[in-house]
Amino acid sequence: MAAAQVIGWDSAITIAGQSGNFQLNVMLPLIANNLICGTRLCAASASALATQAVAGLVVREAHVAEQLARNPMLATALNPLIGYDKAVLIAKRAHAEGRSVLEVAIEESGLSREVLEKLLDPLALTRGGLAHWDRHE
Repeated sequence: MAAAQVIGWDSAITIAGQSGNFQLNVMLPLIANNLICGTRLCAASASALATQAVAGLVVREAHVAEQLARNPMLATALNPLIGYDKAVLIAKRAHAEGRSVLEVAIEESGLSREVLEKLLDPLALTRGGLAHWDRHE
């Protein structure tokens, strides 16, 4: 509801902005009012979301880790070592069988568990760069 209201105020501001000539705009009070109201509503909405929703969230770390381990996107990290076709096969099989990418990669890639655990570590993958590849080739 708040977003719909702010969008409405924004539309009114847009129309008001088109109504002025040079620096003379009879719609400045409407523009100022809508900007102030929109800012206040957005701030109040963000505060309500934080206190009434986000503050009560509890992360189920085991569930997140399990879902992440099954994410077929992890297999893309194997592309440089085993190739795209093999990585796709691993991703598809893991998804079809409801297993982790690591489990299937151990069976299909020919790489050791230790190497695969490092390559498929989601936290390391979020850091970016290619430095971790050199240690495994």
